[in-house]
Amino acid sequence: MTREEKSLVIDELTTQLAENTNIYLTDISGLNAVDTSNLRRACFKANVQLAVVKNTLLEKAMEASDKEFGDLPSTLKGNTSVMYSETGNGPAKVIKAFRKKSEKPLLKGAFIEESIYIGDDQLDALVDIKSREELIGEIVGLLQSPAKNVISALKSSGGTIAGILKTLSEKEG
Repeated sequence: MTREEKSLVIDELTTQLAENTNIYLTDISGLNAVDTSNLRRACFKANVQLAVVKNTLLEKAMEASDKEFGDLPSTLKGNTSVMYSETGNGPAKVIKAFRKKSEKPLLKGAFIEESIYIGDDQLDALVDIKSREELIGEIVGLLQSPAKNVISALKSSGGTIAGILKTLSEKEG
């Protein structure tokens, strides 16, 4: 690989790191061709990009990036693959499901919305991360409950202030 080619790869990796807020570093070494194909298919179905990278080039891209990757570059040993996803737990779910049939991929580390996770023992914690949409849904559900109480109090009280207060106090008790 020429110096110009390496520079282009570093630039491309730097762009990928800048454009993605959820980045997983994994080890898929030892997977045979069928398993690798199955993993790529599982990633595609889950809207997760998977790319095998050269550690030195990824490390240079991390250095060139505006993001703070903490100790993540220390995981760049041996075989490294990068998974990019719009959802924080997408790659973790793919890895966990795939590991029901295989020992790999192993999680080296992850960068999720500016938080750093190091080590394969973090996989379950990453699976449990809620997406922005899931959190918004929960918040909307929590906000709807009090609004429903007020609406039902308005309907059952005859529309008077005293009636509304009486109905609401009965619901609290």
